[in-house]
Amino acid sequence: MSNTKIIDRLNALRKVMKDNGVDYYMIPTADFHNSEYVSDYFKVREYFTNFSGSNGTVIVWKDGAALWTDGRYFLQAAAELEGTTIELMKMGDAGVPTKEEFLADKMLEGQCLGFDGRVIPATDGIKYEEALESKKIKFFYEKDLALDIWADRPAFPCGKAYSLEEKYVGESTTSKQKKVMEKVEEDGAEAILITKLDDIMWLFNIRGCDVECNPVAMSYAYLEKGKSVIFIQKDAVDEKLNAYFGKNNIEVVDYSEINAFIKNIPASKKLLIDDSCVNYTIYKLLVERSKDNTIHGENPTNALKAIKNETEIKNSIEVYLEDSVALTKFIYWLKTNIGKMKITELSASDKLEEFRRQIPDFVDLSFPTIAGYASNGAIIHYEPTPETDTELAPEGLFLLDSGGQYLRGTTDVTRTIALGKLTDEMKRDYTLVLAGNLELGNANFLHGCTGRNLDILARNAFWHLNLDYKHGTGHGVGFMLNVHEGPQNIRWKYLSDQVEAVIEAGMLTSNEPGIYIAGSHGVRIENIMLSENGDLNEFGQFLHFKTLTLVPIEMEAVDFKYLNSTQIEYLKAYQEEVYEKLSPYMNDKEREWLYKETRVNVN
Repeated sequence: MSNTKIIDRLNALRKVMKDNGVDYYMIPTADFHNSEYVSDYFKVREYFTNFSGSNGTVIVWKDGAALWTDGRYFLQAAAELEGTTIELMKMGDAGVPTKEEFLADKMLEGQCLGFDGRVIPATDGIKYEEALESKKIKFFYEKDLALDIWADRPAFPCGKAYSLEEKYVGESTTSKQKKVMEKVEEDGAEAILITKLDDIMWLFNIRGCDVECNPVAMSYAYLEKGKSVIFIQKDAVDEKLNAYFGKNNIEVVDYSEINAFIKNIPASKKLLIDDSCVNYTIYKLLVERSKDNTIHGENPTNALKAIKNETEIKNSIEVYLEDSVALTKFIYWLKTNIGKMKITELSASDKLEEFRRQIPDFVDLSFPTIAGYASNGAIIHYEPTPETDTELAPEGLFLLDSGGQYLRGTTDVTRTIALGKLTDEMKRDYTLVLAGNLELGNANFLHGCTGRNLDILARNAFWHLNLDYKHGTGHGVGFMLNVHEGPQNIRWKYLSDQVEAVIEAGMLTSNEPGIYIAGSHGVRIENIMLSENGDLNEFGQFLHFKTLTLVPIEMEAVDFKYLNSTQIEYLKAYQEEVYEKLSPYMNDKEREWLYKETRVNVN
């Protein structure tokens, strides 16, 4: 069945493209800061495609359209694009061209590629320039064409920002700025422009509410020796925050003034930028200012904020325990009431949020809850809506990926809950995921390893059976910030444009293998791990992980023939720790249930 609404919007876009001399128009999932999650104002790609995933780019031309997304969203995208005439490009699959390969093949010499330059990272813009240079392609990047079409577009985000006390963050903004400038000078620069929102929040010890679940404020930052500037919307700053900025000698300039400020930076000033974060429009302004004195490197804030300080670690350990208690109490409630009352994916999500809200410094969810029952669990980032909301039954598997934002940290946890009778295939899949989670969580490794060195620990059990999952095994986690944070990650595939960061002590990283069987079920088990230094000897510095998430494993879903003796010992140790740490927070009935849930009986 045709989706006439989307088709009409695409045709309206094609008319505006023609009026502006644009032959191909590209719309990514991004704001002016290359954020992973964006406010409703920036959901332009969703408006024109109906695809609601957090990663995807659509390219529209005179008689067609195609959308690129990654393996997390293949099933979701196929469903949401149905009837739109938009072709799904499954990134990474054999025979599927990259966006630049597609454009280089399809565009004719002298044609025009259009996009809003403010939502395209400089790295991507440069790739398109290089890929299309031989065809003398023109670029149109000065205008957002959606402005002429999206009549009821949501307002540009502008919530109140606020500062965080040092008892939460553990280090002053003055100290952080000093460390950043030391790194800037090591890179041969005199100043830095920072455009990544979570980096700016970390640097100035402030938070905002301009992106759902991500406590960030729309802003830019500029640092040089003796000078720090934040570009932020005036309506986001109240008297208290303004006084904080004044006390810390941070100059406040309106958000809209960033381009004018850049034009006035002296051409002789050696300015550091991160091309992966700076948008294409700003990049072009900087190159115009001075190509020779624009230093291309990595934001030092990225690596600095990834290594949590002692205060952040202490707070995170505390809040993960409390968050684990909330989720475990919810699981008890769910198992006690399933089949006795109507529970749906949405009502279960709401109930879990009730438990989290009882934690004293709860601020918000850290992302919209992923709650997929039965076949919905096979859609990796499925979020229930009133239209798709499915009632839970006392059988099968319920995949629940959720988290909270607290003043003491950001949580992220997935449990796949057995609601009743399971098939042998479900048990096999659950146990393979568990094996991978246990192996990675108990890794002991030398300093210098990146996530690509460690990923095989999680996938080994899958690959032996010629199985796999189409997402990374781990991502960094922020502190009362973005739930996905770099630079570290855990994934197997080498990508030439992918940063590979060494795992350092003090990093928080997720451990989340999974398996997804279309039309049947999905399984994912996710814990957050703190990397810690272990033995230092003649072979080097060894590290290991401390698992902060303490939520029981579903023993009725475990088929022990898929676990070896070492993995069983890992499981016993984890379940014992869960009971030891959580039981003091449970009432008598919950404690009795938890005791049974955490027993590992192989026979």
